[in-house]
Amino acid sequence: MADDQVLVLACSSCKSAHHLTVGMVVPKDSSARGATGVGTPNAEDPGEALLNACIATHRASITLREMDVFRDLVLLRCADCRRHYELTVSAFETHQR
Repeated sequence: MADDQVLVLACSSCKSAHHLTVGMVVPKDSSARGATGVGTPNAEDPGEALLNACIATHRASITLREMDVFRDLVLLRCADCRRHYELTVSAFETHQR
């Protein structure tokens, strides 16, 4: 994720690149591991920090689970760390590759 909060998803289904302006990231562990406890807010959003670390270490394991442009919501899943990321999106853009 870039400093301007833009996340780019390359979609193999529609052969497009989806550019998402992310507002908030809420990490959720799989039901087998229990819920992620998000404590008091720090200077850096803990959900954003977890997602950035996940993107840096195992980008190929992240998949798009749901994209709802009416609710401004995107759900990503990382197979390696078995965590879901619920993203609140303020802007969606789609570009043909």
